[in-house]
Amino acid sequence: MKRTTLLHAELSRVIAGMGHGDLLVIGDAGLPIPAGPLRIDLAVMRGVPRFADVLHAVLSELQVERAVIAQEACGPGGVTPDWCQQMQPLVPATVPHPQLKQLCLSAKAMVRTGECTPYMNVLLYAGVTF
Repeated sequence: MKRTTLLHAELSRVIAGMGHGDLLVIGDAGLPIPAGPLRIDLAVMRGVPRFADVLHAVLSELQVERAVIAQEACGPGGVTPDWCQQMQPLVPATVPHPQLKQLCLSAKAMVRTGECTPYMNVLLYAGVTF
């Protein structure tokens, strides 16, 4: 059995196969998943699993070079200031939500959580450990 936080076999396999610059998306329950990227659907019910829990588990295994979130996540009607805390140690760049959805087309995989907070999505670009 694995010693790290992430126990989901399919998600762990995707991360193990990622190379420098490859994209993994962690999304809320409403983020559309286009044809192409592998869909890893973790959503069980509203709020389960939480975005923050999935992000924490993924960051235990994935070396992240950069992250991207939607500009709308930080503006009026967006998510709470807790969003910034959940994104630590990442310092994400922001793009308009339509552009974020376009970037998802090049993802290796997209992870659907049970999160129902608007715009709670992050694009994680793999870095290297050497």
